[in-house]
Amino acid sequence: MYEPAAPIEPNRPLWRLDAARTLFVGPLDYNAPHQHGAPVFLSGLGGPFGLRLGDGPWLSCDAAMVPAGGVHELHLGLEPVLVLYVEPSAARADIFAPLMRDVEETGGALVGRSNLRSLARALYEDPDSLHWAGEALDDVVGFAGPKARRTIDPRVAAAVAAIERDDDPPSLADLSKSLGVSPSRLQHLFTAEVGAPFRRYRAWTRMRRAIGEVVAGANLTGAAHAAGFADQPHFAHDFRRTFGAPASRSLTGVRR
Repeated sequence: MYEPAAPIEPNRPLWRLDAARTLFVGPLDYNAPHQHGAPVFLSGLGGPFGLRLGDGPWLSCDAAMVPAGGVHELHLGLEPVLVLYVEPSAARADIFAPLMRDVEETGGALVGRSNLRSLARALYEDPDSLHWAGEALDDVVGFAGPKARRTIDPRVAAAVAAIERDDDPPSLADLSKSLGVSPSRLQHLFTAEVGAPFRRYRAWTRMRRAIGEVVAGANLTGAAHAAGFADQPHFAHDFRRTFGAPASRSLTGVRR
C-alpha cells in the first residue's frame, strides 16, 4: 500500500502533455477493458496493481508496458499509479525498456519491476511537480536523445501530422486521396507503423487535446468543444472507452 513520505493534498491528479508524451500520476480504482492509440507504461507507487490483458488471467504487477491497441483492464483500489504514454510517431514502445527490470513478456505486454518508483512518488507528492516533470522524463526515458527519434513511412508521417495539426482531422479517404494511395493501403501502413488503426489514433489525438484543455483550465464541457467533440456526453463516452473509467475520476481537481 502506498504511504506518502509527507502529508499531501489527497486525490490531486497530475497530467502533463507535450508533443511526444502524455503523463498521468494519481489514484485510480477500476478501469474496465480499454485500449489506447499509443503504448503505455504503468508503475505503481507503493505496491503491485492488478492488470488483465485481453481475456487472460489477472496479473499482479509492479510495472507493465502495454502496446498500442492492447486491450487491458486495471484494478488499483484507489491507489496512485504513474501512467506514461509515448506517441507512436515519436518513439517505439521499447523506449520504456529501461524503466523496468526482471522483465517478462505475457500476452503481448511486458511486466516487471519498476525502476521509476522514486520519481513517480516525487511527481505525486511534490505540489510543484508539473513544472519539472518534463525535464525529469527527459532524463530517465531519454526522449531528448537521438535514439528516441523514430523514422516512419513518409505517408504515415504525413497522415499523423495532419491528425495532430487539425482540430477537425481529415478522414482516411481524404488523406489517402491526397497521398496518392488507396484507403486500404494507407490503413495497413498506418497500423503497421503506429500500432493502432487510423480511427483509433485520431480518437486518441482528439482525447489528448481535450485533456490538455482541462489542464489549461477549461471545464469538461469547454474542453470537449475545444477538442472537436459534438458535446460533453460524446466526450464522456469516448473518455470511458479510451481509459475504461469516467472522466470525472482523473480530470477533477487536476494540478495547474
